[in-house]
Amino acid sequence: MRNLTKHLPAESGFDLKHLVVEPGSKISLRKDFDPKYTGCFKSKEGALAELKSNIEQMANEQDVLSAGDTYALLLVFQALDAAGKDGTIKHVMSGVNPQGCEVSSFKAPSQEELDHDYLWRSAKRLPQRGRIGIFNRSYYEEVLVVRVHPDLLKKQHLAPLGKNDSLWKRRFEEINCFEKYLVNNGIVILKFFLNISKSEQKSRFLKRIEEKEKNWKFSAADIRERRYWDDYMGAYEDMFNHTSTDWAPWFIIPADHKWFTRLCVSEIIIAALKSLGLKYPETSDEELAELQKAKEELLNEN
Repeated sequence: MRNLTKHLPAESGFDLKHLVVEPGSKISLRKDFDPKYTGCFKSKEGALAELKSNIEQMANEQDVLSAGDTYALLLVFQALDAAGKDGTIKHVMSGVNPQGCEVSSFKAPSQEELDHDYLWRSAKRLPQRGRIGIFNRSYYEEVLVVRVHPDLLKKQHLAPLGKNDSLWKRRFEEINCFEKYLVNNGIVILKFFLNISKSEQKSRFLKRIEEKEKNWKFSAADIRERRYWDDYMGAYEDMFNHTSTDWAPWFIIPADHKWFTRLCVSEIIIAALKSLGLKYPETSDEELAELQKAKEELLNEN
């Protein structure tokens, strides 16, 4: 893992250790991560001011990222329903140049996608060098929703497993290798789980039902999935314990307070970009001479 801690400002109001799943550790979402955590922030005013500053910094860093054409940034968002993925992406990325950023939302796979390996549709959406890619849900659904609902695996027409093989252990290993390959080729991966409490999810669901302008956000499927809360918690914990690595760690982001969620994500993105030491490409003597020649020609125009 890149040393992001040293790039987080001391006055940010929280420590990175409260958010990261240390590689090789075994965590419990219930015991180790508090969805209501807000660091030293007691209200959103101070957090919003810092978020605004981070958004401005991100715009500058994106410009250098694009000019350098060496690295790409991949942001992976996972969460249970109503945790705020869409809003976080909207607010945190509000200052970036849309020409250098692309959001991919992964819903139920199509028949064509089911006829390929489970990483295929994600691999097609990876960001080019100099760009930022955002996965709103991702290939991690293949060790989450299909684990909670194993009947979905029938549609994938998988080859038989060996007698002592575990599908989930194998997929964890495959994902780790896939991400290591991406990192080795210049794609920086930041993985965020927006950690909402069950009580806060209930409150947001009720709001979506009671407020007409929010009705479109609610689906009966949301309630059906809520019944599997404990199953999802177990699947997520196993996933974190096996796929938070030195090269692509997981960050557990408190999600009960949306303003703090957005601040946390922005702080981590800024820290990751700064850790790269990005610089604009140097101009050679030959290129400087060409620039000077062009300048003189422009100045001499009638």
